[in-house]
Amino acid sequence: MTTGPSSSVAFVRQALVPAAPPPPGQTGAMRWVRENLVSSWFNAILTLVAIYVIWSVLSGVLPWTLNGIWNAGSLNECREIRDARGLETAACWAVINERWLQILFGFYPTDDPLLARVFYADAYAAAGGYDAVFGAASNATDRIAFVGAMKAELGNLTIFFFGYWRPLVALILLVIAVAPILYSSLPRKMLLFSLAYPFIAVFLLWGGSVWGPVTVALGLVASIVVARSVSAQSSALFGGLASILFFALFFFNPLGVLGVQGLFPLFPHVKGVFDAALPFGITAIPSDIFGGFMLAIIIGTSGIVLSLPLGIALALGRQSSMPLIRWVCVTFIEVIRGVPLIVWLFTASLLLNYFLPPGTSFDLLLRVIIMVTLFASAYLAEVVRGGLAALPKGQYEAADSLGLDYWKSMQLVVLPQALKISIPGIVNTFIGLFKDTTLVVFIGLRDPLGLTNAIRATGEWNGIYWELYIFVGLLFFVFCFFMSRYSMYLERKLRTDHR
Repeated sequence: MTTGPSSSVAFVRQALVPAAPPPPGQTGAMRWVRENLVSSWFNAILTLVAIYVIWSVLSGVLPWTLNGIWNAGSLNECREIRDARGLETAACWAVINERWLQILFGFYPTDDPLLARVFYADAYAAAGGYDAVFGAASNATDRIAFVGAMKAELGNLTIFFFGYWRPLVALILLVIAVAPILYSSLPRKMLLFSLAYPFIAVFLLWGGSVWGPVTVALGLVASIVVARSVSAQSSALFGGLASILFFALFFFNPLGVLGVQGLFPLFPHVKGVFDAALPFGITAIPSDIFGGFMLAIIIGTSGIVLSLPLGIALALGRQSSMPLIRWVCVTFIEVIRGVPLIVWLFTASLLLNYFLPPGTSFDLLLRVIIMVTLFASAYLAEVVRGGLAALPKGQYEAADSLGLDYWKSMQLVVLPQALKISIPGIVNTFIGLFKDTTLVVFIGLRDPLGLTNAIRATGEWNGIYWELYIFVGLLFFVFCFFMSRYSMYLERKLRTDHR
């Protein structure tokens, strides 16, 4: 009798097992703490030490910060208010409340528009309505205090919005000018306004005749037209030389060494014709009274905008096959990078005028912008050169296979990829440049730190330290953090090769 294979039937589940909660400690905060803070005995000790350090710092800083005094006229008054409240420690934020306009704008003169008088009149009208609201219960002391507080607050707002309308409008227009660069969805036609913004900002901040910036813009446009016209007839090299010669004759007098005077430079003659035909302008402001964060933004923004194209040109020149161009670029980069910025700022302050054509006199702030631009461009040239070196050789060969000339291949194939690789280094250089604007205090310009020292030297605020430096540091952090975050956004946006 044979026995066949056993016919066992496998178990088949007819319904799914209901979802069960995860085991305790495998999710949520407990899991994060176990994996990140106490994953080993050494990490547990480090966590306890870090908690103790953080608690020690915050236990001293938070009471000092949160118990701060915002309304006082001097440091001694702050201390009296602190003692009256029975506090052991308190920050005197009143110095920020009193001098924040000076930290932002320096000694930039405020206008006295008609609207300011209207605001002051509103303060008196509000004080007159005080009795109607509170009736006879109000006494003369309360009414005087109310009027004083109302006038102080409205006065500060009036000075901010109407006294500094020129730098405020320039800052608003700056945001509009960089908007097409930050957001690619905006119309490309807005880039024309971005090109016109520097001339508008110069007119708003420095004032004077409107035809000064207009004439400078016309001279630059004419230089480009000359370059294109000559290039179309001969070559790009002769076009560039003709453009440089026209630029020099328009803004300077390079023939002055040969005794040629009168006709050159062309700039004052053209500007004089416009001024005679249609005189228009606003009050001129000398740049030696610029200061505060307005000065840092002017120097930083100008250096960033001007140094990037110059740095790209230096990077390409350093890799040029022409020995003269390569040697000039290498010498410039190594000399500029080999000397500290503070030395170049002293050079701009004391010696730069001696290297200019006879009869040329540059404003100190303009000289500082030129030197900061040259300094940043040398560092940017090395950053861009690193991006060019990181690009595979096949990209250059692909551009050659398409029949593109040198400039077309750089514009359409090589530079877009090299600059994408160089974004972190470029933005890092920009952040360093913006922070280095504080060095101008050593040549007599009133940067935020210089104004901080000036405020501390007054009798009212002599002896105050941390409050001013914290405020200045916080403002610098806001600007640098924005640039850093935009750099990260740009990297994610341009990461097209991994999509």
